[in-house]
Amino acid sequence: MLLSCIADDLTGATDLGVTLAREGLSVVQVNGVPDAKFAVPDADAVVVALKSRTNPPQEAVEWSLQALAWLRRAMPSHVYFKVCSTFDSTPRGNIGPVADALLAALGADFALATPAYPRNKRTVYLGNLFVGDVALAESGMRNHPLTPMTDSNLVHVLGAQAQGRVGLVEFEAVEAGAAAVRARCEALRAQGMRYAIVDAIRDEHLVAAGEACAGMPLAVGGAGLAMGIARALAKGAPKRDAAALPKVAGAAAILAGSCSEATLAQVEAARATYASLRLDPARLDVRAALAWAKPRLGEGPVLIYTSAPPAERSTGRAEEIEQAFRDLARGLAASGVRRFVVAGGETSGAVTEALGIRALAIGPEIAPGVPWTASIGGEPMLLALKSGNFGGPDFFFKAFEVLA
Repeated sequence: MLLSCIADDLTGATDLGVTLAREGLSVVQVNGVPDAKFAVPDADAVVVALKSRTNPPQEAVEWSLQALAWLRRAMPSHVYFKVCSTFDSTPRGNIGPVADALLAALGADFALATPAYPRNKRTVYLGNLFVGDVALAESGMRNHPLTPMTDSNLVHVLGAQAQGRVGLVEFEAVEAGAAAVRARCEALRAQGMRYAIVDAIRDEHLVAAGEACAGMPLAVGGAGLAMGIARALAKGAPKRDAAALPKVAGAAAILAGSCSEATLAQVEAARATYASLRLDPARLDVRAALAWAKPRLGEGPVLIYTSAPPAERSTGRAEEIEQAFRDLARGLAASGVRRFVVAGGETSGAVTEALGIRALAIGPEIAPGVPWTASIGGEPMLLALKSGNFGGPDFFFKAFEVLA
């Protein structure tokens, strides 16, 4: 195995998986901490998808260390901790505590970190994260119900939750190339820095950073830095095509729990074409929703969503909403749904858990960072698991066009 990856949510894992596949690596995603009897798949890269982004820090650390222990059975040359492209976290974690624990387990004392991926309109300059042309703290992430991001400076964000000091690999170094990045890392390490945020406003900057840190035991970031690392690790190796998706008959459903601005636009666009039902978070009447959906499944994809703008959201209902999506997924599968498009990391985790899907093969990309995936083992199912922030307004339509 060239690369072992631990992702802090399920859609982040698929974002990472399709990025690595695009670089020519064979990729398998495993959902949840594997038990000791679960064999490490034969692949260039294996991604363990956890549901640890918003869990208590100690729980996130414990799961991440268990995943690392399982992955290290395959003797990977590098470990990657995948976090959200908007660096979703709180002042207490979980990015910092998990990164600290992984560094200690690997016997390392320094790691690069960046969520930048210009291809997906995530850039970092002078340590500040931008979503498109808007600073993180001024974007829709400022209203995130679980991890509101009110500081755009990632040196501050990571420094508040990680042990040790956090420095910056500035634009000038990544612009100069991998050697300059390595030199800057050595200088920061000599100054006692434990982490360094990396500036990147072009994908070429991530290629330089990836080459510079491919020999380090650990890196932390979004899919972009992993792209650079994969490119460095795969030099000279034959490129492989993305996994061919099986032909899966059956009905299709879209389940949307994300309240991001991108998902809200996608739901609004889909409502004009697809049979659609908003599941009221205050009531969560799953039985009525399934009764509504069942006679419509032969007419095309059905859309069931709890997504709502900030003024209309029900607070304090996250666990109940996730359980409702679990029940919906089971009920829809029992009614013949075999193709699911799911919007939102927490929602995606609930759906795959409910369907008992332990591993996924990464298939073709629908939009940057979002592939179709195929279940491994059991009855075949196709799933597109989308981070709330990803995709344009027509994403739900494009997803089914890819399968045509």
